[in-house]
Amino acid sequence: MKRFYKTATVGPADGGYQVQLDGRPIRTPAKAPLLLPVEGLAAEIAAEWDAQGETIEPATMPFMSLASTGIDRVTPQRDAVIDQIAAYGGSDLVCYRAEAPADLAERQRASWQPLLDWAEGRFDARLTVTAGIMPAVQPEPALRALRLGVAGYDDFVLSGLYQLTTGFGSLVIALAVAEGRVDPAKGVELALLDELFQVERWGEDSEAAARREALARDMENAGRFIAMCRV
Repeated sequence: MKRFYKTATVGPADGGYQVQLDGRPIRTPAKAPLLLPVEGLAAEIAAEWDAQGETIEPATMPFMSLASTGIDRVTPQRDAVIDQIAAYGGSDLVCYRAEAPADLAERQRASWQPLLDWAEGRFDARLTVTAGIMPAVQPEPALRALRLGVAGYDDFVLSGLYQLTTGFGSLVIALAVAEGRVDPAKGVELALLDELFQVERWGEDSEAAARREALARDMENAGRFIAMCRV
């Protein structure tokens, strides 16, 4: 789509803020009003629109995308989205440890166990850890507690949390980022611990490195989006 406006500005609206293109309020892809909860987020989205060249590139507007997802996809099916996010707790990455080599197993324990301890204290969710490939059956009280924690977030935060959870493959790491326990870059390091261990041993692969860089950008954007929404 060609650029059809000159400037993007931010203005107050009933219950929040809106972004205007040449004075006309933006709508989401589903044509809903883009009503934003905080001025800082509206300013970021306005900056994304202002940064567009002659052609509008939606892929370069992550905050617009996350906000629209919160309105168009999370709000109409909130319970389903909560269930999808919370389901990651049943097979969370940080609950599965290597049996060998010993130095990888120790790195996993040292890196992941503090997150599990934190999740138990923060959400009253004590998850079971297992070694090897056999699945661990997580306690129902822990899974209910994690779902309750996820359900406590608003629709905008859930949009960012969904991206973090699916990107990391871990609800625990995603929650730690959402709650400010770790930053998004550390979250990527924790989620890719096994892969980075292999890189140290066998060297870098250019395609894998590019994939990690893309993941890091997406997780940084999702983390920043959540932080702005929770101000």
